[in-house]
Amino acid sequence: MRSFIQQISIMALPLLLGVILHEVAHGWMANKLGDPTARLSGRLTLNPLAHIDPFGSILIPGILIFSQAPFLFGYAKPVPVNFNNLRNPKKDMVWVALAGAVTNLLLALGFSLIHRILMTASPIWDLPFLGLVLQPMVLMLRYGVVINVALAVFNLIPIPPLDGGRVMVGLLPYKAAYSYSKLEPYGFLIVLGLLVTHILDWLISPFIYFFIELFLGASIYV
Repeated sequence: MRSFIQQISIMALPLLLGVILHEVAHGWMANKLGDPTARLSGRLTLNPLAHIDPFGSILIPGILIFSQAPFLFGYAKPVPVNFNNLRNPKKDMVWVALAGAVTNLLLALGFSLIHRILMTASPIWDLPFLGLVLQPMVLMLRYGVVINVALAVFNLIPIPPLDGGRVMVGLLPYKAAYSYSKLEPYGFLIVLGLLVTHILDWLISPFIYFFIELFLGASIYV
């Protein structure tokens, strides 16, 4: 139990930052492209209370950590977007959907750069007190990379209503896009089925490990 609590304390900040900024990015991009719904709803804020979903932001990540799942993901309350308000709804939908994953990859890059700076700043590791503080910080930075890469890759699965599904709908010709969008009511059931059968692990793990190794190199294992 103690180990579980320690793991939660180290992973909580990068997870919350990842899921919150993911949703803010969707709303920010939608606002830039003509839809102010998220801004008018007060969702372009970093206040976690406006974004936290008890199930997706707390329960699911906690279960995955406790069960030692091979990857971790979660989600915040989706920001409201009215695609009809976008200046070019079909094309702009793609940019709104991609904004979340791109933000997670930029966060992963930021975490990795700070991690690299700390790992190469050898003199400060010789100071006893700073060494004790830096060890959990370095671990948090590594988890920050892993969590944000997992969030980006998971959300880009091309099944609506995930972001990747919305990208597919935006890129397909109108008739095919309309047919594909009909999967949305069943999307989470499909993802759940892929998850429990471990097909999802097989599909997305290569992409997750590619980006983790790209960002962390030899520090891939956290």
